[in-house]
Amino acid sequence: MPWPERLTPEVVSNFYRSGDWQLGTANERLDELALDRPDALALVDSTRRLTFREYQKQATNLAASFLELGLTRDDVIAIQLPNGVDFPIAINAAMRAGIPFCQFHHGFRSKEVNFVLGFSRARAVIIPQLKHGFDYAAMIAEMRPQLPNLEHVIIAGDSVPAAAPETLAQLASRRPKADELCRMAFTSGTTGDPKAVVHTHNTSSCTARSSARDQRMSERSAMLLFLPVGLNWGLGCTKQSLFSGCKIVYMEKFDARTALEIIDRERITHFVTAPASLIAMMDAADEGHYDLSSLEVIVSGGASCPLEVMKRAQQRFGSRVLEMYGMLESGVQSRTYIEDDYEQVAGTVGRPVREVKVRVADPQDRPVPAGTIGEIECFGPSVMLGYYENADANKRAFTADGFFRTGDLGVFEPSGLLRIAGRTKEMIIRGGANIYPRELEEVLFEHPKIADCAVVGVPHPRLGETAVACVVLRPGQTLSFDDMIEFLTPRVARYKLPERLIVLDELPRTPTGKVQKPSLVQLVGVN
Repeated sequence: MPWPERLTPEVVSNFYRSGDWQLGTANERLDELALDRPDALALVDSTRRLTFREYQKQATNLAASFLELGLTRDDVIAIQLPNGVDFPIAINAAMRAGIPFCQFHHGFRSKEVNFVLGFSRARAVIIPQLKHGFDYAAMIAEMRPQLPNLEHVIIAGDSVPAAAPETLAQLASRRPKADELCRMAFTSGTTGDPKAVVHTHNTSSCTARSSARDQRMSERSAMLLFLPVGLNWGLGCTKQSLFSGCKIVYMEKFDARTALEIIDRERITHFVTAPASLIAMMDAADEGHYDLSSLEVIVSGGASCPLEVMKRAQQRFGSRVLEMYGMLESGVQSRTYIEDDYEQVAGTVGRPVREVKVRVADPQDRPVPAGTIGEIECFGPSVMLGYYENADANKRAFTADGFFRTGDLGVFEPSGLLRIAGRTKEMIIRGGANIYPRELEEVLFEHPKIADCAVVGVPHPRLGETAVACVVLRPGQTLSFDDMIEFLTPRVARYKLPERLIVLDELPRTPTGKVQKPSLVQLVGVN
């Protein structure tokens, strides 16, 4: 992908001068830790505990196997893994070999996986063999005829031989520069206007380093991660723990009591969460006896954390609850800080991080005064290069002076705190996970009983939002909620499934035929 014009030599020089961009990558950081703290615990999941020396060794051996397969910096390695130590090994192996990677949610099924592998032109994919009764290898085998670029299917956990000396020498020569392509990841659903975000090592690592700094993480910290590693935040936390030099504990599937047991046993200091999971953990903590004294910082995101929830969490856990605002394209743009008075910052997403310029602008991209609602725009070292092979989307996404248009509406308070006022996009955020209505709609349209459909988000006191499917049936047909879920389950990830089904005689539309979703949300509230 060509280097964007907005990153002029002067801008790049400023990023390096400020230290926001660095010459090294996550590879060098792992090597430092393997040399300086070889026996310190680095990675933990339910079955394995690896030191930094073991982490580096396994990543190196896997990287060497990539070279032996003939993979180059012009290829892409797709990664579909659940939470566990295989994930950091896989991404560090890809980075070590200088091969861009594309990680995606382990819950994606055939329709979604086919799109990701096809659009990214992945030459290799890393998957589990079986997980919770689902056969990933069989899924990939079925779609192989439709994926001419896919040559290699790598099963996580399979034995990888030690790297030969000549391959190690080749790896050393293949080490990527910090300004080279590191990864791509998808923001939208699997249909319509695909948006594959492209990041370099520098743009990808910038937020991880600043988050570690602002959350006061160090080598003595310990992070718990139950958010999926296939999503951007999961990857960010993985790199954040690496740059901090601390242990990260992976939890494959969230369960409030299990999370509390891990915090107690592993002496966790930091974890990130959506408000819904935080509420569940507080309820479970009230029912059990856990030593949570190690906790220092809880970071909430994805949906606004109510003041009462923050108060209760800080009292129950004895740690600070921080909020952040960011996205795949831009990294973290603003956050609340440990030193903030949480009652004063509650309901906001804090102040812009040091690295990123944030403004609220009118439709002509002119900054508006404090107290005025506009679109949030940002510029900084964590912003993506752009959308892969999507010139139209890049043109819409960036202003003439190089700021990224987030599509979110916000307002700066006189105090400098940023408040989210709404979203220009239709994306639904359910418990911190993004759900794109159009993706569900395209699948629902395939149902033989459905003539028309639309998916909308409605407010939910605990999850933030939930998805509601509104359908018009073909004459003489009936459809139950269970029937709809049975149809959707093999086609989309479980976290995207609608919470409700509303059957209507017709959908409200504009004269041009576009569904009037605000009117539909009102109808949903009546039903």
